[in-house]
Amino acid sequence: MSLGAKLAELRLRKGQSLQDVATAVGVSKTHVWQLEKGASGNPSMDLLKSFAAHFDVPLTYLADAESQASLQDVEALQFFRDFKSLSEQEQAVLKQTLDLFKNKRAQGDGGT
Repeated sequence: MSLGAKLAELRLRKGQSLQDVATAVGVSKTHVWQLEKGASGNPSMDLLKSFAAHFDVPLTYLADAESQASLQDVEALQFFRDFKSLSEQEQAVLKQTLDLFKNKRAQGDGGT
């Protein structure tokens, strides 16, 4: 997936306008649009870092055009990192919640 496609997907998932992103990373709205459309190539590493920080994704996700990692993979890794930073008690609550969802889904699937 190209850098432009990744930026557009991240922006849309976050529900932001071109101007919102441009303001957050310190560039013009036109520059963000050009990056998304592939009309501007090779952004600086500092700009890529700003995008990564703004969208809370690893820099490697944006910098590696050959990467086959999906945004869902990136989000899952971020969730896992966040999970590991929780206390044991907080992790237990999340595990119980996950079990409830899995059981609810299994019960729903079994009835159809």
